[in-house]
Formats: sequence, structure tokens, C-alpha cells
Amino acid sequence: MIEDYKWYVVHTYSGYENKVAENIRKVVENRGLQDQIAEVKVPVETVVEIKDNKRREVERKLFPGYVLVKLAVSYNEKAEEQRMTDEVWYIIRNTRGVTGFVGPDGRPVPLTEEEACRLGVEKRSVEVSYEVGDLVTVIYGSFEGVSGIVDKIDVENDTVTVIISMMGRDTPLELGLDQVESAVD
Repeated sequence: MIEDYKWYVVHTYSGYENKVAENIRKVVENRGLQDQIAEVKVPVETVVEIKDNKRREVERKLFPGYVLVKLAVSYNEKAEEQRMTDEVWYIIRNTRGVTGFVGPDGRPVPLTEEEACRLGVEKRSVEVSYEVGDLVTVIYGSFEGVSGIVDKIDVENDTVTVIISMMGRDTPLELGLDQVESAVD
């Protein structure tokens, strides 16, 4: 019985990440395993390279040699752990270019929710109770307890820019959306 989906890290030969991801997607489509393998990602970032005085944007893999897969897991009471199905394990493990799952002794261990968020594969949606111009207070981090005025809210990147007064000057401070709360209830 499927209870949840968890992210797993698959180790591949370097340079085979995209091919492995595409092969897993094809198997999912051909075998109708969309309920077992929800997502396959090769995390990339866009960087600007300047070479011979020419500027161009290039995609770079964040984790060369790794592919992230979101798999259905069920709770195994006997082993007291969450596990993927044997069929899914076999399919991924035997995909050309895969050397194994990341975990102790090659045993797949899912990423925690915090790890998935830090790696940027899973976005948390944060509902904010403040708007631009509102007074807010920082609730955790280096500036905990400091109040300021919301200058800009960037929902896509989960950030908010707050103007605080520091040493007599207005200073912009970029924080996570969940790091501040409305100062007025």
C-alpha cells in the first residue's frame, strides 16, 4: 500500500545523468509506473560564462554523477522503515549508467524533507500574512527580534526584502518568507 512519496538519490556514471533520467522516464511510461515513480530530476543551475569577451548562459549540473527520483514508499512494520517496491528498486538499479542508490551498503535511504528543500528539489509553499509596506518582525536567524518594513516579496524564490534601521541607516535585508511574521495582529 502506497503511503507517501520520498526523494532518493541515485548514483550514476559521471556524464550519464541526463541519459539515466531519460531511460527511467521511458520505463515509467512504457510500464505505466507513474504511481510508483513520480518524478526524475537532474538538478541544474544556470551560470553566466564570459569567454573570449563573449557572455553566454550555460546550464551546469549541481550534483554531477547523481540523479534524484521521487518514489512511492510504503511502511514496512517488520523492518520499521519506509521502503520502495522491489520492482522499482530493480528497474532503477538495472538502468544502464546507474551504479546504485546512495545509502549505507547501497541500501536506499530517502532524503528527509529538510534535505529535499535544501537541495532545491522540493519547494515548500509558505503562506504569508503580510504585504509590501507592512511592519514585520524577524522570528529566527541572525536578526531575530528585529522589526522592519516589507519592501519586496519574491514568492518564486521564497524571499522577502525587509528594510531595517541599522546604525541610523535604512538597510535592506533579504530573508526567507518563513523567517518573518506580521508585527501587528
